[in-house]
Amino acid sequence: MRLLPVVILLVVQGHFSTCVQRTVRGTAMGTLTVHCTYGRGWESYKKWWCRGYEWDSCKILVKSTGSEQLVKKGRASIQDNHSQRIFTVTLEDFWYDDADTYWCGIEKAGNDLGYKVYVDVDPAPDPTDSPKPVARTPAGPASSPPFTQGINSSQPIVLINPHSR
Repeated sequence: MRLLPVVILLVVQGHFSTCVQRTVRGTAMGTLTVHCTYGRGWESYKKWWCRGYEWDSCKILVKSTGSEQLVKKGRASIQDNHSQRIFTVTLEDFWYDDADTYWCGIEKAGNDLGYKVYVDVDPAPDPTDSPKPVARTPAGPASSPPFTQGINSSQPIVLINPHSR
């Protein structure tokens, strides 16, 4: 009978180890987009995005209707995609004070479902940092004048977030 408490403890610990936490980053003065995933069977439920460290006291910023219709409230919007089981939250005019703890949630009878999302803010690109010319000498006669080629630092870079659900 001594094994029973140990087995229960392992089951409870295993349950909590599956809780999800994500970190997403956005650029100041831009738009933050967060994709919240959910399991089969929750497609028609209302989804929400709230801000605050504690689950039970976070402030809901925007809530879906349970359909795939876009809902906008202030700077935040939410749209559900039932076939992909993802709802997308967008925060416009993203700024440094938006860095905080948020929650992706599903409204249901009893306790809602959800998981924590940490949001960080990266600095906006410096608008005075324009492309700089680079002097190049083409291959050929030494009498050829150098030419310049602009370096465009605004080319898109694909970043892969190592944190996943």
